[in-house]
Amino acid sequence: MFNALNISAAGLTAQRLRMDVISQNIANINTTRTPEGGPYRGKHAVFQEIPDQGFSRVFQNTLNRPALGAGVRVSEIAADETPGVRVYEPGHPDADTDGYVSMPNVNIIEEMVNMISASRSYEANVTALNSSKSMIAKTMEIGR
Repeated sequence: MFNALNISAAGLTAQRLRMDVISQNIANINTTRTPEGGPYRGKHAVFQEIPDQGFSRVFQNTLNRPALGAGVRVSEIAADETPGVRVYEPGHPDADTDGYVSMPNVNIIEEMVNMISASRSYEANVTALNSSKSMIAKTMEIGR
């Protein structure tokens, strides 16, 4: 009965972390110098299913059906390996000898689409959590 709450909570946590990564990308969209050297590299959250280790997994295996998961988690924050854009700005302090500056590989349009997607996913998890709480409350009322 409480598994649905745990799944929704895992989804909320993962989407919140995804939003944090997107916010970091947007905040560093013009960062041309990092401690590692070179321009900022965009990042993205990689999600992984949390396998269910409880009774439902054993039950599903007995029925020869695939077991349901127990939610999602962020397995890593991966760097985006796409190349950044080179912009001609000879007066910029990070310009090379030809006057070009290597800019971050962050695309504001992609980041905004990802932010909307993460926001909608977060809202869906909140709705599922509230529905689960409501069903649990109704179940408790039946027992009275």
